[in-house]
Amino acid sequence: MTRVASGEPPAPLPAPLPADYKSRLRRRLLAWYGRSARDLPWRRTRDPYRVWVSEVMLQQTQVDTVRPYFERFVEAFPTVADLAAADEEHVLRLWEGLGYYRRARSLHAAAKQVVAEHGGRMPREVAGLMTLPGIGRYTAGAVVSIAYDRPAPILEANTIRLLTRLVAYDGEPTSAAGQRRLWALAEELLPHKGAARFNQALMELGALVCKPAEPLCGECPLEPLCRARAEGSIGRLGATTKKLRFTDTREAAVVVRRGPSVLVRRCGEGERWAGLWDFPRFAIDAEGPLFAAKELAGKVLQQTGVRCEPGALITTLKHGVTRFRITLDCYEAAAAGGRVRKPARWVRPSELADLPLSVTGRKLSKLIL
Repeated sequence: MTRVASGEPPAPLPAPLPADYKSRLRRRLLAWYGRSARDLPWRRTRDPYRVWVSEVMLQQTQVDTVRPYFERFVEAFPTVADLAAADEEHVLRLWEGLGYYRRARSLHAAAKQVVAEHGGRMPREVAGLMTLPGIGRYTAGAVVSIAYDRPAPILEANTIRLLTRLVAYDGEPTSAAGQRRLWALAEELLPHKGAARFNQALMELGALVCKPAEPLCGECPLEPLCRARAEGSIGRLGATTKKLRFTDTREAAVVVRRGPSVLVRRCGEGERWAGLWDFPRFAIDAEGPLFAAKELAGKVLQQTGVRCEPGALITTLKHGVTRFRITLDCYEAAAAGGRVRKPARWVRPSELADLPLSVTGRKLSKLIL
């Protein structure tokens, strides 16, 4: 591999980029991809529906996590029409554990719109795809380029990082100005033909080689073309993702029993797990079962219409959701009257297997079984 001479960083790349630079970059990238591409189930098809499902699942989620979910999902809903006709609970049950459940609900709503407004055929243009719920510029560009092999640029976490380093962009990549600069660069580098392979190669290189903390520069086919590598500025460039500030919070979940049944409620619009089922759950102020009993009983009644007598602490679960680090105290309770109101209902514990639950709800359901 040809290397840039030490101590002689290349001159700043002008805009537009030289034709020979772009040609070398594409050639090197595609040759590497031919040798190194992972065999992923969504890469074995050009079906725009399946490309779309995979891209939605891959948002903020690792490839190894997505693979089994994708295979189960498209087996259950092989076409956009099948997804549109599905019950939302079935969709959410298959999504359970993947997180960011709004993605699943938007996917379901968009499938219905494709059937109702486009005759069950996915739009072929970026603008058309962006009219569907949950589809932004990146997802639309991915579907158009990968499924239809049309020259639509993409910009996501891996390519933001790769392109920032490639030109040693010294602004803030996550700012509006930075995003405009990087979208323009992604569009400029894109070939007129072979966009599908190029975009997938760009994402693959970012994922496997141009890693966030310890990039494998010695294995990178674009090293001779990378200004940040030549300058030694990789560690000084602006962060390509926004750092989350976590908030610690304490919540309670209550397993209310009435004979052989337990009380569950469906989370409503605006709640953290909208559309999923869970045990009565809420933020708490008090700590410990003796001090919390009155608060637990009051909040269960407020959420469900059921009066209860809280009992022992079952377990404490710790988990994270977006910017929250949650300590969840799980209590048992006995029903003591009242009348259950929707969206709450009584179910037998065995029925919980068929309901889409939050991750902690599923853990708690296994404990009580």
